[in-house]
Amino acid sequence: MPISTEELAALIATRLEQNKTALQQEWRESQPTRHAVIDDLLPPDVVRALYEHMPPSTQLALKKSLRERKRVGVDVRSYDPIIGAHLFAFQDPRVVQAVTEITGIAAMRADPTLYASGISVMARGDFLNPHLDNSHDGDQRDYRVLNLLFYATPGWHEALGGSLELWDRNVRTAVEVEARFNRLVLMETSRTSWHSVKRIESDRARVCVSNYYFSPAPPDGISYRNVTSFRGRPERPMQRAALWIDRHALNAIGRLFPWLLRRNPHRMR
Repeated sequence: MPISTEELAALIATRLEQNKTALQQEWRESQPTRHAVIDDLLPPDVVRALYEHMPPSTQLALKKSLRERKRVGVDVRSYDPIIGAHLFAFQDPRVVQAVTEITGIAAMRADPTLYASGISVMARGDFLNPHLDNSHDGDQRDYRVLNLLFYATPGWHEALGGSLELWDRNVRTAVEVEARFNRLVLMETSRTSWHSVKRIESDRARVCVSNYYFSPAPPDGISYRNVTSFRGRPERPMQRAALWIDRHALNAIGRLFPWLLRRNPHRMR
């Protein structure tokens, strides 16, 4: 029998509550970006079903440039119901409350329009260069303060690539977080939370379900505004220079034409 959004939300909230103390400590002590990791979030057979019901690549949008290469999707109505159930489970107030207690970030809210959220599928050769996320929601009012990344590929391990990399503010050194099956990563998004995804070295797809939470205030109390901004990896100076130009150009356009940072056109509810 298919599992519902409500059932998934209850399982997630319970698992987070059971591990709250350890997750709070990890969040406080983590560097260079505050984050916390919890494994075995859901029953394994449920997550395997999620993986097995991912849509074919023809239903996903290919994002391919110097900045990144991956396939993404948010058109939940055209996918198997299990995908929407997982996405919206992280929007449930019980889950939001549990995450708030772990991170201490005030007045967090989920976003049922899935602005910038959804599913991502990365195959051999795909990557995501170091970047800062768009600072605000689709209405340009609240700050994007938390990224929730749930990995769903059975048997995934570090040698296959695809690890989340959390960089220092100068994008010189990084902490790696493996994209392990049934793992949830809570990651603060801020004006210095540079992060990336290592190149995929597998013929299997790395599947991730992503959600964002928003708040009226930035995590460190310092106001800022930026569009999604990329930097090159330290070992690639030419790419680094090209993306420096790209980053400043995009932010200038965002300041001049803020309506271009519109909401995700897909409406799921």
